[in-house]
Amino acid sequence: MLLEEIEKQITQLSPEELKKFSAWFDDYLSDEWDRQIERDVSAGKFDQIFAGIDADVKAGLVQPL
Repeated sequence: MLLEEIEKQITQLSPEELKKFSAWFDDYLSDEWDRQIERDVSAGKFDQIFAGIDADVKAGLVQPL
């Protein structure tokens, strides 16, 4: 299905269907964000940040909330 077809179908939803679709899509995007973060962590994209945090903790620069 082409994007244009999906867009057309969305514009034809009733207000109740649009509300349900919007809620579903928000959940989908949230889940996709989580999956992307997991992929980035697995790929080591945050290793340098985590190392900096560990160094700050070891240096006593971090205080408990």
